[in-house]
Amino acid sequence: MCSRIVSAGFIGLLMLGLGCGVTPPAAPTETPGLVQTTPVPTSPPIPTPTPAPTETPSSLPLPTPTPSPVSEGGPSDLNLRSPAFAEGEIIPREYTCDGADRSPPLRWDPSPPGTQSLVLIMDDPDAPRGRFVHWVLYAIPPDRTELTEGLPPQPSIEGVGRQGRNDFGRLGYGGPCPPSGPAHRYQFTLYALDVALELPPGARHGEVEAALSGHVLAVGRLTGRYGR
Repeated sequence: MCSRIVSAGFIGLLMLGLGCGVTPPAAPTETPGLVQTTPVPTSPPIPTPTPAPTETPSSLPLPTPTPSPVSEGGPSDLNLRSPAFAEGEIIPREYTCDGADRSPPLRWDPSPPGTQSLVLIMDDPDAPRGRFVHWVLYAIPPDRTELTEGLPPQPSIEGVGRQGRNDFGRLGYGGPCPPSGPAHRYQFTLYALDVALELPPGARHGEVEAALSGHVLAVGRLTGRYGR
């Protein structure tokens, strides 16, 4: 019987083994103590970065301040003033675009020794688009100590000086003419220079301020206000 089962192939062989009392070989088993594991590589320790050195305030270089021609000499060396309004007061309407638009009368103390010419610039630092220049007057004789009211808008005025072009695009004085709202400040700044400016009439304030930079001996300033 067993020989017939053997000739039946693999299935017969299996049945032969069972029928003949042959115990099939046991499947291999894993022995816990003999299990081999693949070691997990360990990463090298990450070095702690060294903090970069910081500069202390005392080691930082300090910038060299560049003087502005407006601040040279001090605000009251020439004691600029007007009989029409006092420092910080409202500029009368007749000196504005709402009135006759005449230039106001101005007076100042004698210039210091060495003065070769004077420059007057009037501007509005509160204008909506930034500084607005209303008057540029230069080549003023050094011995002059006043300006009369209502100077004509001419390129040159005998014994007074040469007039530049204001930000209205006109020669001479252009009075306060602010938009509606809070009052603006209007600054009259007078410079005593150790040079006589050779600029022709019609110069803009930037040209005049560039030419006077480094030559200011004294400054006078008067500020009025005007609103609409």
